[in-house]
Amino acid sequence: MDFKKLNNLAGWVVFLIATTVYFLTLEPTASWWDCGEYISTAYKLQVGHPPGAPLFQMLGRFFSLFAFGDVSNVALMMNVMSALSSSFTILFLFWTITLLARKIVSIDADETFSGNNLAIIGAGAVGALAYTFSDSFWFSAVEGEVYAMSSFFTAVVFWAILKWETVADEPHNYRWLLFIAYMVGLSIGVHMLNLLAIPAIVYVFYYKKFQPTAKGFIVSGLISLLILAFIMNLIIPMIVKLAGSFELAFVNSLGMPFNTGTLIYFALLIGLIIFGLKYTQKRGKVILNTAILAFMFILIGYSSFFMLIIRANANTPINENEPSDAITMLAYLNREQYGDWPLLYGQYYTAPIESYKDGNPVYVKDKNKGRYVITDHRRSTKPVYDSRFSTIFPRMWSNQKPSHIRVYKQYGGDKGIPIRVTKPNGTSEVIIRPTFGENLKFFFSYQVSHMYVRYFMWNFAGRQNDIESQGEYENGNWISGINAIDSFRLGSQKDLPESMNNPARARFYFLPLLLGLLGLVYHFNKNRKDTWVVFLLFVMTGLAIIVYLNQTPYQPRERDYAYAGSFYAFAIWIGFGVLYLYELLSKKSGAKALTAVAVSAAALILVPGIMAREGWEGHDRSGKYAARDFAMSYMAQCAPKSVIFTNGDNDTFPLWYVQEVENFRTDMRVVNYMLASGDWYVHQLGKKVYESDRLPLTLRPEQYNKGVNEYIPVLERIQGPVELKDLIDFVANESDQTKVPLQTGERINYFPTTKVKLTIDKQAVIRSGTVPESMHDRIVSEITWEIKQNGLYKNDLMLLDFIASNNWERPIYFTNPNSVSKVLNVDKYCHMEGMVYRFMPVEAEGVVQNLGGVYTAGSWELLMEKASWGNLHLPDVTVDRESNRNSIMAKQSYVRLAQALIAEAKPDSASAVLDKGMYFFPHEKITFDFYMLPWVEVYYRADNIEKGNELARLLLNRYLDDLRYYNSLGAKFKAYYDSNIQEAMAVLQRLAQIADQHKQIELAKEIEDAFMAQINLFGY
Repeated sequence: MDFKKLNNLAGWVVFLIATTVYFLTLEPTASWWDCGEYISTAYKLQVGHPPGAPLFQMLGRFFSLFAFGDVSNVALMMNVMSALSSSFTILFLFWTITLLARKIVSIDADETFSGNNLAIIGAGAVGALAYTFSDSFWFSAVEGEVYAMSSFFTAVVFWAILKWETVADEPHNYRWLLFIAYMVGLSIGVHMLNLLAIPAIVYVFYYKKFQPTAKGFIVSGLISLLILAFIMNLIIPMIVKLAGSFELAFVNSLGMPFNTGTLIYFALLIGLIIFGLKYTQKRGKVILNTAILAFMFILIGYSSFFMLIIRANANTPINENEPSDAITMLAYLNREQYGDWPLLYGQYYTAPIESYKDGNPVYVKDKNKGRYVITDHRRSTKPVYDSRFSTIFPRMWSNQKPSHIRVYKQYGGDKGIPIRVTKPNGTSEVIIRPTFGENLKFFFSYQVSHMYVRYFMWNFAGRQNDIESQGEYENGNWISGINAIDSFRLGSQKDLPESMNNPARARFYFLPLLLGLLGLVYHFNKNRKDTWVVFLLFVMTGLAIIVYLNQTPYQPRERDYAYAGSFYAFAIWIGFGVLYLYELLSKKSGAKALTAVAVSAAALILVPGIMAREGWEGHDRSGKYAARDFAMSYMAQCAPKSVIFTNGDNDTFPLWYVQEVENFRTDMRVVNYMLASGDWYVHQLGKKVYESDRLPLTLRPEQYNKGVNEYIPVLERIQGPVELKDLIDFVANESDQTKVPLQTGERINYFPTTKVKLTIDKQAVIRSGTVPESMHDRIVSEITWEIKQNGLYKNDLMLLDFIASNNWERPIYFTNPNSVSKVLNVDKYCHMEGMVYRFMPVEAEGVVQNLGGVYTAGSWELLMEKASWGNLHLPDVTVDRESNRNSIMAKQSYVRLAQALIAEAKPDSASAVLDKGMYFFPHEKITFDFYMLPWVEVYYRADNIEKGNELARLLLNRYLDDLRYYNSLGAKFKAYYDSNIQEAMAVLQRLAQIADQHKQIELAKEIEDAFMAQINLFGY
C-alpha cells in the first residue's frame, strides 16, 4: 500500500466514523426553526423564504424518495442528507489537512507506515474528527437545514484548489478551476457562505503561478475581493435585473407577450457566451477562454433558481414572495422583505430623519392589460438621515427596539456628543450622537467578542449551556472546565445547582484551542504562504461575516452556525498541532513511527475524544419528535375547516411540515399573521389549498397589492362603535369621500373610528357549529372592542376583513390572542382549547387577560387523550432549548385546564390533568420553577394533599439549592444574582403561604424556617 492508498483509506475511515456519529444522533423528524419549512418546500418543490435554496430543495426531494412512500420518514431522509453532507465535509477536511501537511512533512514512498506518513494521517484524523464533534457543525449535521450542505461545498472547493495546486504545471490543469466555478455556482442554490472561500482560492493560484511580491500580494487581495463582489453583486442580482429590464421593455414598450423579454435576454446571453468561447479558442486566448468558461459554469450552477420561478408559476401551497418572473425574482433574491442595513457608511441609532427619497417602483403583472403595472411608486419612502449623525463603519445603527438601544449603551457606552437639532415645526432639541469610539467599542465588545469569539470558544474551549445570552453570567457563555478560570469569569462553575445543569454543557479544558494554536504557530513557521491562505478562509468565514451582517442585539436565536466555515479553518490547525508535537517528540525519542502513533492516539483521545464525550448529550436528537408532536397538538383538537392564526417560525413551520409532508389536518388553513403583511401572502389566502377553501375577504385582490393599503390611519371621525362589516366596506369603497389626503397629495383609505362592533348572527353561529351545543344559550348578540393603535397594516386589515366576511362559517383559532390584541381585542371571547384559543361569540369564564378563558371539554380531549410531546419525558431523549421553551406553553395549558376543572367542582379530574402534565414534563427533564406554584395550589384544592406536599418540597429543595450556590459566590457575583436571590426568597415565602392556607401547618413551618434561615444568611 502506497501513501495515496493509505491516505484514501484513512479518509474513508474518518468519513465512516463521522457518518456513524451523525446517524446515531440524527433527529428522526423535522426540527424547530426553519427545518419544517425547508423539508416541506423540498418535498413538494415549493418556494421557501428569500433568497431561496433551490438546489438544496431538489436534492432534498431526491432523498425523500428513499422514504419509500412512508411520509413519516421524509424528514428523516432529508436529515440523512444533512448528515451525509456533513460527513463528506469531514472527508474533504481530512484530505485538505493531509494535502497541506505533505507540503511540510515529506512522505516516505518506500515505507507505508513510516513515522512521517503516520503523522500526516494522524494530523488529518485529529483535525477532521475535532471538527466532527465541534458544537456548531454537529448541530447543523443532524437536522434538515442548508448549513451542512453549504459546509460541504466550502470543503470541496478548498480541497479542489489544493488539488489543482498539485497538478498546476500539467496540461489541462484548468479543469480544476472550472470544477471550482461550477461548485461555486451550485452552492448559490444552497447558501452564499461558500463564496467567502474565493479570496483563499485566489491566493493559492497567485502563490503557485507568480513569484510573490508586496505589490502582487496586494493586487491579488484586491482581485479576490473584486471576484467576490462580481459574483455577489453582479452575477447573482444583475443577471436577473437585466432580465427584468428586458422584460419590461419588450412587454410594456413593445407590447410583446409576457416573458418575451426574458427569453430574448437569455438567448442573447447564451449567444454571447458561445461567441466568446469560439473567439477566444480561435485566437488562442487561454486565460480569457477559461474565464468565460468559468462564468458559464457558474451560470449553469446558478440556473437551479429557475426551479423557483417554475414552481412559483405553479401556485404551490407554500409560495413565499411568489417570484414568478424576472421582476419579482429580483426582489426575492435581494431579500427586500427583510429590509437593509448600513455597512460602510450610515446612521447612528439616534439619527433624526431629515427627509425621504424615492425608492424603486414595484411592478405587478396585470394579465387583463397584458402589461406590468406599477402598484407602488415608492415615492418618498426611503429615509434620509441628518448627516451629522452618520459615520463610516456604523455599528450602532438600529432604533427599531428599545432593547437594541439598551444593549448599544451597555456595550458601547452612552456619553456621546450633544447636537442641537431643529425640528420641522421650528423648535429645537438636543440629541446625543454616539462617538466613533463608542461605535468601535460596541463592535469589538459585542459584535466581535459576544457574537463571534464566544461562539468560537464554544467549539474549542467548552460551552456553559444552550440558553440565549446577552452577556449574563449564567447564560450562553463559553467555559473550559478549569474551575479557577471559569469561576473568575462567571462565578463558580464547579458546584452548580441542579437548576443550572444543562445538556448542552460541555468542557474541553482548552485542549482543542491549545492544539490549534500550536498548529497555527507551527504552520506559520513552516509555510507562511499556506498559513495566509488558511487564515484568509478563517477570517472571511468568520470576522468578515460579522462585519457584513452588522447584526443588531437580541437576535431571535444564537447565530453560531453561520460561522462554521471559520471553525473549519481552525480545525486544519488542530491537525497541524499533531505535526508540531510529532516533530518535537520524535527528535527526542528517535522512534518516529512509534512517536507518530503515540502522539496521534493521545491527541485523538484528548481532543476529539473529550469533545465527543462532552458534546454527545447536547447533540443527541435521536428519539425526539418534539417539533412534529407539538405541531400536531396545536391542530389535533381544532374544528374541521378551521383557520388558525400563528405568529413566529416555531408555531408556523412545524405546522406547515405536518400538513405538507405528513398530510395531517389539510382541511385547516394556517395563517402566519406576520407574513400576511405581504401582498403575495394575502393573495394566496384567497386560493383553495388542499381541502381548505379560500378565506372569504371583502376587499378585492388588487386592493391588497404591494403599495396598496400598506397603512390605513385610524381616526376618530365617528363616535362609534361602528359595525366591522361597514368599516371594511368603507375601505373597499374607492371613492374620494372614503379617503384622506397626504402631504404629497395622494389620498389613502382610513378607518373613521377606533370603536368597533361585530353583530352576531346567532343562527349562523349555530349552523356552522362554531359554538358547542352546551354553550348555545350563552351566545352574545354583539362583540365590541377598541383598536389600540394609530393605524392598520396590511395584515391587520386582512384579519379584520376576514372576521367581518367570515360570518362564523370557518372556526377561528389563535396560538396567542395577545398577538392581535391591539387590533382585535377580544380575549374574553377566546377559549383555550388544548394548545390554542378558539374565538367564539361566548364570554369565557375565568378569563386571564390576553389569554381568554378555558373550554374544558375540548381541552380535556386534547391534553388527556390526543396530545404527545415528542418523547421529552423519556430518560434517553435530550431536551433541547427550543423544546424546553415550548414546553412552558404546554404546561400552562395543563394547569389552566386543571384550574378550570376546580372551578367546575371536578377535583379528581383536575388532579389527573396535573399528573398528566407532570408525566410529560418531569422535573428531572425540565426543571420546575416558580411557574409551578399554581400547580401546588391546584393539587391542594383538588384534595390531593400528598402530591401537593411532594411538589412543594421539590420546589423548596430546588430553590434552597439555588440559594446555596448564590451564597457560595463572591460579593461581585452575589450582587449580580440579587434579583435571582429575591425571586427564590419570594418562591419560598409563597410556598409557605400556600401550605398554610391549605392547613399544611407542619410543611408551612418547615418552609418558613428555611425562609427565615436564608433571610438571615443573606443579611436581608
